Amino acid sequence: MNVMTCRTKRSPTLVAASLCAAFLMLLSSQAYAVIDGIVGSNSLTVNLTAKADYITAPDGGSVHIWGYADDGDHTGNGNRATYPGPTLIVDEGATITINLKNELTVPVSIIFPGQSGVIASGGSSGLLTREAAPGGTDVVTYTFTATHPGTYLYQSGTSPELQIEMGLSGAIIVRPNLGPGYAYNHSDSSFDHEYLFFLTEMDPNIHALVENYGPGSAELLASDYLSDYFPVYWFINGRAAPDTMMESYVGWLPTQPYNCMPRMHPGEKLLMRIVGGGRDMHPFHFHGNHARIIARDGRFLSSSPGAGADLSYMAFTTTSIPGATYDQIFEWTGKGLGWDMYGHAPGDPLEPHEYAPDHGKPIPVVLPEKQDLAFGGFYSGSPFLGTLGSLPPGEGGLNPNAGFAYMWHSHTEKEMTNYDIFPGGMMSMLVIEPHGTQIP
Repeated sequence: MNVMTCRTKRSPTLVAASLCAAFLMLLSSQAYAVIDGIVGSNSLTVNLTAKADYITAPDGGSVHIWGYADDGDHTGNGNRATYPGPTLIVDEGATITINLKNELTVPVSIIFPGQSGVIASGGSSGLLTREAAPGGTDVVTYTFTATHPGTYLYQSGTSPELQIEMGLSGAIIVRPNLGPGYAYNHSDSSFDHEYLFFLTEMDPNIHALVENYGPGSAELLASDYLSDYFPVYWFINGRAAPDTMMESYVGWLPTQPYNCMPRMHPGEKLLMRIVGGGRDMHPFHFHGNHARIIARDGRFLSSSPGAGADLSYMAFTTTSIPGATYDQIFEWTGKGLGWDMYGHAPGDPLEPHEYAPDHGKPIPVVLPEKQDLAFGGFYSGSPFLGTLGSLPPGEGGLNPNAGFAYMWHSHTEKEMTNYDIFPGGMMSMLVIEPHGTQIP
């Protein structure tokens, strides 16, 4: 639980320093429980430009990508492309206008699955929608009304088999009229914290061919990239672990602004917004408990208006399908541990949301002596939530709130690597923190 081995990023030997430092930075931060993005209310106008740039992988690799750059520079990265594109966050009923320019060498566009009444103007006609020509002067404007709350995807509608792989995709979040703390217009969708899980994969050979020879080159076509596809990187919100656990907008990841590090207290509800942003399925697994899937593709799982999430269902792994979105509620109380997670005596008062049947039960093992233990950087010195115990000099110290940590990751275990180096890939950590600690 709160025992974990720290390993580092950017080193073939994977020693401890950077991952541990990332977690410590996280626990001292106050900017993690709100999904980052470009926020509007009744309306949102965004100017995007399709550009080429690079992302950094935790194994030290650098990969050529295409991305949508926010000309308003809300990420503070100097209008560079981002992977994935900017997350757009609006209220139900808001009008969204996107003005798209294109600095790539091929036409690009944007489509909006789940949205109706999209009006596209400017540019030239494409297979699915209006397209912006290369050169940086052509402008295509897309306008629609976000009529339904939920979690959505946007992506290129031009040669999507290549352009989505290259990075031209992003998320849209539409908040309901019911107000803050709800995913949909019913109390069954209430939550205390929310996090985005935008899941993608990458075959860097395709990206190298595009960079070196061009997107229409004979070399790219000869590679048979559509059928001989072999990803070796896997991402949550454009980052592979351990970078998923670094703070958002960190300066050394300018094209990968968004992190993913869930935090909560016992008894709270955590909303997971999962988006299948790539071309592969990903079974995303969340240790610690099941979650209730309350919506798919931006539609509340309800049999009739006012019925609540009566068609919702529990899952211990969500199979994220390409192009699909899932909204699900995760809760944790310690139920089923079989012992008192706080180390209470039977007569001690209950903690908030404590699982009462386990109150006062002793831990059912005999803990070894300190000299017989190997210490992970996140071990608090105690197996109990919120309790810091003694540790040898130089050990621990990276879990100042004495939380419990659960790995959340792809259940296709290879996807927990960075180019076959473990740990990494589509992985982050959920941290259960004791009540009294601040989670914004």
